[in-house]
Amino acid sequence: MLTSTVILFGGWFVYRSYAMENPLAQIVNRAQGVEQVKSDFSKDSVTVHLKLSQDASLRDIYRQITTDGASIIGSRKVKLELESDSSPEIEKWWSNALFDVAQAMETKHYADIPKILESKSADVSGLKAATEMDDKNVYIRLSEGGKNKYIILPRVPASMGVWPNA
Repeated sequence: MLTSTVILFGGWFVYRSYAMENPLAQIVNRAQGVEQVKSDFSKDSVTVHLKLSQDASLRDIYRQITTDGASIIGSRKVKLELESDSSPEIEKWWSNALFDVAQAMETKHYADIPKILESKSADVSGLKAATEMDDKNVYIRLSEGGKNKYIILPRVPASMGVWPNA
């Protein structure tokens, strides 16, 4: 019985590693700007952990994952976890800009987001804000010196259900 269990779980681990995680990592590594990638598969989602270089395009990477990796991902939801090496200045700046960005997202005035970020970036010397968008998300990269913060904002807000403590 113990041998069967070990073989079953060992086989599942090998299958998941070689048939799913490794091929997806190879696809993601082909994208420009990807320095490191690790993926975690669950029943309903795929979480892709990424470390990116300065020239990375979040929109292009997301598209490459969902398009080229579609046969591996199947019907799972793709979640990107981005390694940020943000600074306290970037974090403080983002917390101040977030109100205006949230309002633009809520009212679906996506074209206002680059304008908001550009006008507010003058508050911090050397801060650069880059924005991209596709049909699913708004992608933001905040850079100051060698520090970066990556933000992915879904264009369709999550629906709220009943709170468990209500």
